[in-house]
Amino acid sequence: MNQEKPIRVLVAGLGNMGRSHALAYHNNPGFEIVGLVNRSTPELAPQLQGYTVHPDFMAALAELKPDLCSINTYSDSHADYAVAAFEAGCHVFVEKPLATTVADAERVVAAAEKAGRKLAIGYILRHHPSWMKLIEEARKLGPPYVFRMNLNQQSSGPTWATHKSLMRTTSPIVDCGVHYVDVMCQITDARAVEVRGMGLRMSEEIAADMYNYGHLQVLFEDGSVGWYEAGWGPMISETAFFVKDVMSPKGAVSIVMDPNAKSDDIDTHTKTSVIRLHTAETGPDGKFIRPDQDMRMTGEPDHQALCDLEQAFMLRAIREDLNLDRHMAEAVASLRICLAADESVRTGQPVRL
Repeated sequence: MNQEKPIRVLVAGLGNMGRSHALAYHNNPGFEIVGLVNRSTPELAPQLQGYTVHPDFMAALAELKPDLCSINTYSDSHADYAVAAFEAGCHVFVEKPLATTVADAERVVAAAEKAGRKLAIGYILRHHPSWMKLIEEARKLGPPYVFRMNLNQQSSGPTWATHKSLMRTTSPIVDCGVHYVDVMCQITDARAVEVRGMGLRMSEEIAADMYNYGHLQVLFEDGSVGWYEAGWGPMISETAFFVKDVMSPKGAVSIVMDPNAKSDDIDTHTKTSVIRLHTAETGPDGKFIRPDQDMRMTGEPDHQALCDLEQAFMLRAIREDLNLDRHMAEAVASLRICLAADESVRTGQPVRL
């Protein structure tokens, strides 16, 4: 492929993430958008209004013959769309979660390998300087770890409507959990061995077999343990909605959230404000040797800038032929843990991995 020629991209799904990715391609001269796909007619950002919106992904794929497909649709279509794109010779960017079953996720990875094309999964926190710093500082502390993480969202109006749409296919602990379980897995290189989950349906507005509050626990081979909690809806509390905390025998590293932040503000989900490092070491008098260290994360990228960074990575992966084997394997691993938690919620039994 000519290094200077823009990569022709077809963007499927124009919800919150799809719109942001489409803007990232539009603003990056390394890409050329050849078409957008959405089943309904969306309200487009002014910059995107010149592009044709196609109602059917498979038809657009056959007609436009893009180099890259960006799949930002609901989770249950990710695997089929991605495999079709690989079979058509395209590279693929797919939003998380990669699929709704482990078998489907593995099918997508196999299709990427067979086609010899790049597969990047939308783990936005992997491109965030503050989260990279949190992972680096936690790894310095050393295992075994305790991971305490949540992202609860008190949603109403359009945000609650989006959450209800997502819950047609995916529970909150799977949809959001893959990010934070991925962070746990990056900090401890140990394999997850057991997962437990519990959940509760707190709204008549979602399917009888779906739950809008969930909590998972994961046990790792090195003795590390972690939990992740996610709840969506108008009944969710704003108290302690954002906990990102890693402890080890040597101390702790935490994200300290702005006390005025609101849980349904999308930039809140990625902004870290301050990373606090606590060291457990004490002197002869039993008192701490060092005060806690606050690392202020100034000039952080906002949500759109993070999507721009993700697509810049996609461009590099294609042009520089980056090896994405580990990236793909880790995406499947975090999904496996979250889907095991979902199974545990539904069966009431722990799941051995």
